[in-house]
Amino acid sequence: MNKNESFRDVCLRESRIPADQEFFDTVTHHGREYQKYSIDNGVYFCPIDEDEMDRLEAMHSVFCRVFDNRLIFPPIRNPRRILDCGFGAGNWAIDVAERYPNCEVTGIDVSPHMIPEDIPDNFDPQIDDLNGRFTFPSNHFDLVHSQMMAGGIHSNRWRSYLADIFRVTRPGGWCQMVEIYFNAQSDNGTLTNDHALRRWSRRYLRGVQPYKDPRSPLQMEAMLRSAGFVDIEARVLTLPIHALSKARELTFTDGFVDERERNIGLANRENIHRLLSSMAVYPFTEFLGMSIAEVQILVAQARSEASNPAFKVRVYRQKAQEMNIA
Repeated sequence: MNKNESFRDVCLRESRIPADQEFFDTVTHHGREYQKYSIDNGVYFCPIDEDEMDRLEAMHSVFCRVFDNRLIFPPIRNPRRILDCGFGAGNWAIDVAERYPNCEVTGIDVSPHMIPEDIPDNFDPQIDDLNGRFTFPSNHFDLVHSQMMAGGIHSNRWRSYLADIFRVTRPGGWCQMVEIYFNAQSDNGTLTNDHALRRWSRRYLRGVQPYKDPRSPLQMEAMLRSAGFVDIEARVLTLPIHALSKARELTFTDGFVDERERNIGLANRENIHRLLSSMAVYPFTEFLGMSIAEVQILVAQARSEASNPAFKVRVYRQKAQEMNIA
């Protein structure tokens, strides 16, 4: 990138994403940068700055550990076309494009701000609001990937969103979805409703409720069946948010599983610490009327609890699903 060129100029010169200015404008809120379009239209309430890019990279690393480095769950050997809905900073899409160099990987996201400068030639990032209907041809993709979209899809859009995914997936193709239900729980019951992590969870769920359905992961399987998907395999996983300090503190009996869980928690610590702030600042201050000082205190308390192995805290539910079109 030439130092005299703006990010928008580079995008327009390369003709890889739309020229609509409204997707490029940003606003600053309590020191974090947000996409103005997303804020104005209630699309996405997380920042789109470098700190958030680092967090998304950390989260991708955690997911790679959770899924044993499997980027694609369904039995697809030589995919030709893959769609990634909500590619964010491009971590998953870029890894897939590099692993399958003969596959066309298309990514859709509302924000162009976190696209890396260097991307594979077979990755095509496109900028659009996924709350609008898809314009891709029917029966087009071998796989549609949708991850962490509960914070971006409007509550009244989910059923038509899944119907769009069904339409653009070819017969015999697959859809893969990963969502997290942000309701912190502890294995040993020591985390109560009075603790900061639980207060953070309740306020987040309440804050985004007018726009989003944060409980959509709990309803996903039924909505997928309604959309027409078959051969649905749903897996519910718990996600540790810190590394337990000693192996004997773990509740699993198999030593390999113990060490694996510990490593996942260790990798997830950075993601969780950043997430507690990035997901909270805008909805807590704008929708719940909290001052930034109150948010910072709650986040600091929640981070402290998230790092305390005595609580054995996990995100309550993570759903990974793969669905086939007959």
